[in-house]
Amino acid sequence: MSKPMRIAFIGNSPPRQCGIATFTGDLSQAMAGASENIRTSIIAMTDDQQSYAYPPEVIFEIREAEAEDYVTAARILNEGQFDAVSLQHEFGIFGGPDGDFILKLLEHLRVPVVTTCHTILADPTPSQHRVLQKVAAHSNRVVVMAEKGRALLTEIYGVAAPKIDVIPHGIPDRPFHDPETAKAERGYAGRPLILTFGLLSPNKGIETVIDAMPAVLRENPEALYIVLGATHPTLLRQQGESYRDGLRQRAERLGVDHAVQFLNHFVDLPTLLDFISMCDVYVTPYLDEAQMTSGTLAYSFGMGSAVVSTPYWHARELLKDGRGLLVPFGDATATGKAIADLLGDDDARMAMRRRAYDAGRSMIWSHVARLYLDSMAKASEASRPKLVSDLVSMRMKRPLQRTALKLGHFQAMCDDTGIVQHAVYSVPDRSHGYCVDDNARALLLSSLMSAAGETGIGDRMTASFAAFVEHAWNPDTGRFRNFMGFDRRWLESEGSEDSHGRTLWALGACTLSDADAPRRHWASALFARAMSVTLTFSSPRARAFTLLGLNDYCRANPHDHQASMLRVRHAENLMDLERRVSHGQRHWFEEGLSYENARLSQALILTGLSTNVFAFVETGISTLQWLMTQQTSDKGHFRAIGTDGFFEIGKAPKLFDQQPVEATATISACLAAFEATSDKNWIAAACRTFDWFTGSNDHGVSLVDPETGSCRDGLHADRPNENRGAESVLCYLISCIEIAQTNLKLTPVLPRAEFRQLS
Repeated sequence: MSKPMRIAFIGNSPPRQCGIATFTGDLSQAMAGASENIRTSIIAMTDDQQSYAYPPEVIFEIREAEAEDYVTAARILNEGQFDAVSLQHEFGIFGGPDGDFILKLLEHLRVPVVTTCHTILADPTPSQHRVLQKVAAHSNRVVVMAEKGRALLTEIYGVAAPKIDVIPHGIPDRPFHDPETAKAERGYAGRPLILTFGLLSPNKGIETVIDAMPAVLRENPEALYIVLGATHPTLLRQQGESYRDGLRQRAERLGVDHAVQFLNHFVDLPTLLDFISMCDVYVTPYLDEAQMTSGTLAYSFGMGSAVVSTPYWHARELLKDGRGLLVPFGDATATGKAIADLLGDDDARMAMRRRAYDAGRSMIWSHVARLYLDSMAKASEASRPKLVSDLVSMRMKRPLQRTALKLGHFQAMCDDTGIVQHAVYSVPDRSHGYCVDDNARALLLSSLMSAAGETGIGDRMTASFAAFVEHAWNPDTGRFRNFMGFDRRWLESEGSEDSHGRTLWALGACTLSDADAPRRHWASALFARAMSVTLTFSSPRARAFTLLGLNDYCRANPHDHQASMLRVRHAENLMDLERRVSHGQRHWFEEGLSYENARLSQALILTGLSTNVFAFVETGISTLQWLMTQQTSDKGHFRAIGTDGFFEIGKAPKLFDQQPVEATATISACLAAFEATSDKNWIAAACRTFDWFTGSNDHGVSLVDPETGSCRDGLHADRPNENRGAESVLCYLISCIEIAQTNLKLTPVLPRAEFRQLS
């Protein structure tokens, strides 16, 4: 017998009285009933100063306002060998501003997560937007119960559509029924019955139906409106039964109190189903359009009730095509007419009931459970630990060695304007001036060093790179200039798309990691002004560079919805390119190869990690794996794609000129793949590529001077290029920093207990 599948549910749980608790309990039971090989458990949310007699399947209670409970719950799930977690998300059931304490649990959780969104706001506050966006980012799959939910998540919150599953609210499997039989069993024989069920609160719109009852009674004098359900516990604690008393008084003033019956108790499921079975018309008169799901509507609709409802989101989808009647919000006249018409037309009511019942067969819990199991299978595939070692064939040759950072040549290439573009041998070549490409790379290097806690690039030097980028910005065109003469005169009004994207990349890194707070704010503001134009770009590399910048910018500015959407758009564009071009064993974005090829793969991998979209990661890794086959010589060493005409489709890659920018891009991409997969074969690939700098290349010569940190500009067919320009030294130094930081991450750290003993 195979190992049982263990599923944990996080949310409110019975006997707590609320819709989320009912849903959690029902879904848990349905999943357990889907197979004898499934075991379910619940992590229950407990509201302040309350206690509940939870059933045995509740293995832990999270006290809503206790932050440490969320971390403890994550530890229990991580250590409990659970295969999947089903999170019920509703802003109000978790502690912290807009329930952000749940993020503490998700940040520590190492189990695939499927999150069901019970509320999705079309006009969220910045805090609500941040919380739901982060919940979705930490989730491997996101479930909504209506297509409107999918649209809102993609348009408002930037969640990638392929990550979202639409699964309806579950319902019990009951046969199509005769209301008259059910009425007779409960003493309501002969009376036309109208029913509303749910926890009583002001947003339910009960007043509208009470106001409609005089019109209903004129056509159906024996009609009875039953309001079934206890007062919402929160409302009860705050106001007692004043709201219910007000409804009773309203019915008395209208003279319909004899036709309105309040049943003030939280009913069990069999009782609820009995009441639904005997109603002639079910009414959900909610006052708020932004009602993404309604369990009461799902139950009554799925059992074949004739439904009259206001047009909130869930109702609009469920009741279309003649499966129910929609009336305007708060319109007692329209509500009364709709109810009276249905009660007065048995044939129309029966036809509507049959259409609803037939449509509801896809909503029964056994079917919904299978859909959740499918979603959990996708979540497991998308979980990072599942991306493992069969992706590359290289073997780990040696542990990473920390490479000493020498900045002598780099500093010699810089002046008050910035970094000079080219060199003759090791002497800066002023005749070619400067470019924003290299000054952006220099700003990127400074940011990487700051993030790593490295010193060596002074604040004044970093300020000169930032000033160059600021001066390169042309507000008239909304683009960055690229080339500047040594006389500080711009040689163009705007640079290439790639130079613009590379500058955004540097600004993103500066926004996140620069040591100077005012400079971080400057970088963030300039990034925000310069990012939108990239939507018009056609260059895949410009999109990739922009994505790398967005990776850092969005971490520093999680509330920038435009940036989040831009990130998804650029990533999807690269995905479209790959789908159109790839065939057979060839996985790439273009018909040929050119420069900084691996940045395209790296951008998708990091974007996938930051947004939790497995498809981005998967495509990034598959394209990088293919690229590595093109960048490996017969002898096994790294061979950069040559820039002498680049690679043409159907022909072997050009062997020369090989440049440092290719090695650095490949190292960064391999380290990103390692971050995604924890597969040390990618570390081996990064090491093998770094060795290209130090002599493991086609000419067997080192390109770097270990004393000054200079780097030759590459390999010609017959010799190394003896010039040592800005791009080469910057690429080499960036790779040194990235290799060193990965080495630190791999270094074992003493457990806290042992550290305390030693200290």
